Amino acid sequence: MNRNHRWICFLLAALLVLCLAACGKGTNTPKPSGAGQSTKPPASEAQGGSHSGSEPSGSQPAEPAKLTGKLSIINLDDRDPSVLRGVRINGLSVGTSDGFNGRASSLTDVRCIFELNEWIEFYPDTDATYGLRVWILKHRDDQEYYNTAKFSDLDPNFVNYCDLHYPEDAENPDEWYWGSFYLNPEECKPGYYDFVFTYEGKAIATLLTRFYAENELSAKSDAELETLMHE
Repeated sequence: MNRNHRWICFLLAALLVLCLAACGKGTNTPKPSGAGQSTKPPASEAQGGSHSGSEPSGSQPAEPAKLTGKLSIINLDDRDPSVLRGVRINGLSVGTSDGFNGRASSLTDVRCIFELNEWIEFYPDTDATYGLRVWILKHRDDQEYYNTAKFSDLDPNFVNYCDLHYPEDAENPDEWYWGSFYLNPEECKPGYYDFVFTYEGKAIATLLTRFYAENELSAKSDAELETLMHE
C-alpha cells in the first residue's frame, strides 16, 4: 500500500474515533425536570371531582302528604253506605274532651293527628256490629292500591290493626269506644300513616293521619292542634 493510501486510512480511522466519542457523551445527558410525568389531572379532577352522594342536579324531593281530616270513601259496587256513615276518633294524651276530642262523628272533620304511644279510640257511626277493622299502615301515595288489596300482617307497610266491635257489655254501649290501639315508639317512627277501614276484609274508607313523637303535642292547646291538623 503506498503512502497516500496509508494517510487516507489513518484519517478515516481518526474521524471514526471522534464520532464514537461524540455519541457516547450524548447518552449521559440528564433528563429535564419532570420529564416523563403526565400533565393531565387525575380522572376525578378532570370530571369535576368525586361524587359526594348528593341528589342529582334538578331532582325534586317528593311533596309531603297533606292532611285533610276527611275520610276517602272507596267506591265498591257492593259497598253498603250504612257500614260507615262517619267516625269519631279520640286520643287520651292530646287535646281536651270537650274541645279537640269533642267533635261529632263525621266523614269530613275527623281527628287525624296523634302522638306515638297515645291510646286512640274509635267511635264509628254504623249499622254493623261486627266485621269492622282499622288497619294502620305506613302511608302510600298510590291510594288506589287499597281498592283491591288483600290485607295481611305480612304486608311490609303494616304496623298495627284494631278490631271494632259494638261494646254491648259496656254500661253505656252507645257512648263507649268500639276499639283502641297505640303505636309503640320503639317500633314506629313519627310520620304519615293510613288508617284503612275494612268491612269483612274489604276496604271501605281511608284516612290520612300523622303521628308525632311522644309528648310533642301534649302541651299544645286545642286551637294549636286544629291549626296543625289543617296545615
